[in-house]
Amino acid sequence: MATQEEASAKTLELKNTDKRDTLIAIEKKYQKIWQEQGLFNVDAPTTEEDPTTNPDELREHHPKNFATMAYPYMNGTLHAGHCFTASKVEFQTGFARMEGKRALFPLGFHCTGMPIKTSADKIAREIEMFGEDFAKAPPPEEEVEVEEKKVEAKTDPTKFKATKGKAASKAVKLRFQFEIMEALGIPREEIPKFADAQYWLTYFPPLCKEHCNNIGFRVDWRRSFITTDANPYYDAFVRWQMNRLKELKKIKFGERYTIYSPKDGQPCMDHDRASGEGAGPQEYTGIKIKVLEWAEEAKKELADKIPAGANVYMVAATLRPETMYGQTCCFVGPKLDYGLYQVSDKEVYFCTERAARNMAFQGIFPEKGVFPKLASVKGSTVVGTLVSAPLSIHKEGVRVLPMETVLATKGTGVVTSVPSDSPDDYATVADLAKKAEYYGIKKEWAELEIPEIINTPSYGGKTAEFLVKKLKINSPKDAKQLAEAKELAYKEGFYQGTMLMGEFAGMPVEKAKPLVREQMIKAGEAFVYSEPEKQVMSRSNDECVVALCDQWYLDYGEKEWRTTVEEHLEKGLNTYTSETKHGFEACLAWLNQWACARSYGLGSKLPWDPDFLVESLSDSTIYMAYYTIAHFLHKSVDGQDIGPAGIKPEQMVDEVWDYIFARRDLAPEVLEKSGISEDWLKKLRREFEYFYPLDCRISGKDLVQNHLTFFLYIHIAIFPPQYWPKGIRANGHLMLNGEKMSKSTGNFLTLDQMTQKFGADACRVALADAGDGVEDANFEESVANAAILRLHTLKAWCEEAVQDAKDGKLRDGPKDTFWDKAFENEMNELIAATCKEYEQTWYKAALKSGFYEFQAARDSYRESTQLIGMHKDLVLKFVETQALLITPIAPHWAEYIWQEVLGKKTSVHNELFPTPTAETDPALSSALDYARTISSRIASAEAAQMKKIKKGKGTGYDPKKAKKVTIYVSPNFPEWQAKYVKLIQEHFDAATMTLDEKAMKPIIGKMGEMKKAMPFIQDIKSRLFTDKVDPEIVFNRKLLFNEIDTLLEVLPTIKKITGANEVAVVKLEDGGKAGVFVKADRSEEKVENLSTVAEASVPGQPSFSFENIKTTVDVVLA
Repeated sequence: MATQEEASAKTLELKNTDKRDTLIAIEKKYQKIWQEQGLFNVDAPTTEEDPTTNPDELREHHPKNFATMAYPYMNGTLHAGHCFTASKVEFQTGFARMEGKRALFPLGFHCTGMPIKTSADKIAREIEMFGEDFAKAPPPEEEVEVEEKKVEAKTDPTKFKATKGKAASKAVKLRFQFEIMEALGIPREEIPKFADAQYWLTYFPPLCKEHCNNIGFRVDWRRSFITTDANPYYDAFVRWQMNRLKELKKIKFGERYTIYSPKDGQPCMDHDRASGEGAGPQEYTGIKIKVLEWAEEAKKELADKIPAGANVYMVAATLRPETMYGQTCCFVGPKLDYGLYQVSDKEVYFCTERAARNMAFQGIFPEKGVFPKLASVKGSTVVGTLVSAPLSIHKEGVRVLPMETVLATKGTGVVTSVPSDSPDDYATVADLAKKAEYYGIKKEWAELEIPEIINTPSYGGKTAEFLVKKLKINSPKDAKQLAEAKELAYKEGFYQGTMLMGEFAGMPVEKAKPLVREQMIKAGEAFVYSEPEKQVMSRSNDECVVALCDQWYLDYGEKEWRTTVEEHLEKGLNTYTSETKHGFEACLAWLNQWACARSYGLGSKLPWDPDFLVESLSDSTIYMAYYTIAHFLHKSVDGQDIGPAGIKPEQMVDEVWDYIFARRDLAPEVLEKSGISEDWLKKLRREFEYFYPLDCRISGKDLVQNHLTFFLYIHIAIFPPQYWPKGIRANGHLMLNGEKMSKSTGNFLTLDQMTQKFGADACRVALADAGDGVEDANFEESVANAAILRLHTLKAWCEEAVQDAKDGKLRDGPKDTFWDKAFENEMNELIAATCKEYEQTWYKAALKSGFYEFQAARDSYRESTQLIGMHKDLVLKFVETQALLITPIAPHWAEYIWQEVLGKKTSVHNELFPTPTAETDPALSSALDYARTISSRIASAEAAQMKKIKKGKGTGYDPKKAKKVTIYVSPNFPEWQAKYVKLIQEHFDAATMTLDEKAMKPIIGKMGEMKKAMPFIQDIKSRLFTDKVDPEIVFNRKLLFNEIDTLLEVLPTIKKITGANEVAVVKLEDGGKAGVFVKADRSEEKVENLSTVAEASVPGQPSFSFENIKTTVDVVLA
């Protein structure tokens, strides 16, 4: 376990921090003020503010926004990933406030489950072993043996039981829990306190709050709480929830297969896992393949180890019991280790130890968790053994053969071979027959008749043989082709196949499969076997099994319940992206029964069975409703300080929760039973009804497969439809500097490290820039570092600009120059664009338009008005608007500008989002783009001319001498282009925004102007598809602005930027052969005998000439 310094060793190192420190000082000042003022504390309107009692009308009068994230788990401090998810809630909340909404962002602290308890127990064991100062702990490199105690076994057979005894775990470089705590920055002398699980609940929540405040999150901390029965109010809430779900028959009790940790003695749910999250039980049919005669080597090795009279069965796990008619052999991994396990006096099973361990928790062995081993043997030892394969046509028996690809980590290590329908089996037996001597077998063992057992429309009766030949599979090592063949064979066989053999011949495979399985189980030839879909490791470092347990479970997937959830997903839920919606659809398709209780860890007890605790994914589904009233119930996160309502935990009976959450009307018996005043009950309900439904739930995309789907299920079960969630926004994981965050590689940052390194607002800018979709985002430290410089520089400029305005150094009077009007128009355009991006929760785009592009507009205005100066009103508008636009993302900087630079008396948090002073003028926007590019076009044309001069192709023009630039403006497009515009228009589909170029090409060829036409056509395509200009504007071929007027407006700026002594504008006539010189006062003077360069001018793209005193050089901008 790396220390905090080692964990972040690869991250950016800052050297000069003066600017950062200046910004951090501002941030700390305002964070303190905001907390002291309770600026982010938000309540529903009181009846004094608005007597309306109808919740819909109340929300209409006083709009609200209620957004939450998954509350963080309190076994450590928050890291950058937590912060990224939180930033989405934060930015949404900040913008909602500026929309005039009462925006609520509460945050609780999750403590339920095993991680805290497991870690506390480890600390306790390490104190026993190494002393309170851990001085006796061996160095990390030394191999050590650690005894880990088992959880006490239950005596009640209906309850979860742990295995007995102790297990010794050996590991090289074993790291201890106390080292993990040190890596979190906890002093060694304080670590022994963490042996008490309850201490974690007091230590980490305050740190979480502190670190969130350090980045300026707009959290209403009055509503915070810790989970588990440590908070008696939340405990009552969870118990009410479970009672109601049980009454609704959503919670049931029964025997079911579940992922289970033998070490912990209980089911291992997703949040309890170190790896394997999302994996469930995979059910197989265990085929009992009876040993008839052992191979010679096996006979010798197993002599006297098998009880007399006992039958040995090689157990093969299959997903296709209907194919057992086609068995021609049985495979084992020659290098794998197998065991013989005694099931009863009469039966012994041959399989891997991993499989036997799973079986031991599924009622297959007499005693739970015990699988008596009689012998161990290598797979190669049993090759050649004669076995009886149930249902096979080869009644005299088939042989055990070697298969190199058999895995010890999947199934039982025994694979029954059906070469008629399994491409893997077909390829393997063919290879065995071909190389029998090499494999040490008799060739005839691999050449038994392969019967046709299933007929398929595409592949006939020997599906495997057909596909192996079709895909040119030459050996069992052609893994890619075999994987493709396997998928094709299964889909065709299962969905379209017809049985050819056995009692169910003529029946579709889809119907026959369960019948064949049932028949085999009844005949004692098979049994149900399950194991985890993939390896699952618990947080206690135990490899989990599948166990058959009597347990309480939530019946997710129940048909009617699931249908209601799917309908809400389709019609009532905003998922923001199609990927998130598809993720929910997929999860709903497979999710079913979920164990909702455990016997070990922290949590609330099941009300009707207090030996069990509610597991961590089942007590965290509707706690968002608890946020709405938590601040009235208690003042402290643990509920020990009673809140303003004066209600004690024991008064919060189930009927009270029912009333608060709109499940029942207020009745006298509720008042009598609870002893709570009617006024307070109504106030609590008003708070809930105002803030619910939840507007947006924000979480990582990995929680779609469990928590977020559970969140939908339970809301729909518990609450009336008007209180079902309105939105779920899933985000990707966060990378750091383009790489996966990892402590071991030194690429890791905690939230506290982030704000210490960059300050709050620079971090927030980088978080907004990181990304907004469900794909993984990227926090770039270079972006945060650059944000420090940008924010500091912008701060200094705003201070200077506002002071200049006060000192009368800025231009005053009418805002009537082209640059004034264009700048104000551009600010309006960017205000509207930024507002739209915030509304759609695309914060990277909002940052781009409302911060980077907004400043770029200022830069352009400043440069363009050097001769006349910037207008005071526009400068002040820029400063004020910039502060408002960036408030959701960088509130500390905005608050400083708002209060200390602009001298406003209120907090920027209480201001409305700016609105454009006028509709965006597209003509003015186009004219501004034209004006900005004209100077650079002139410079490019002049540079091209200079290249020619250097190559000896120019005349005597010298740009260093006094010069005149003439701009040739054409009011019309060349006539030859019209026919191509018409051609493009005829082949353009406006509905799909596509162009049929294939049909156009031969027509263009016949016109005979390919060389001239193609660049023009390419330009039209670029305007349509790259620049996304309105097709009507493109095809009408008209500029939105007056080109001559725009040039005359900006001539002084062009003159200064280009360094020209004179700039003349010529409006062309007669195809560019003649024209008129347009003077600044709009008077015109006829000019003739123009250079051919003028003919290259088209509307919006003028050509230029440069001249010194006597020499004129014409150039055309390419």
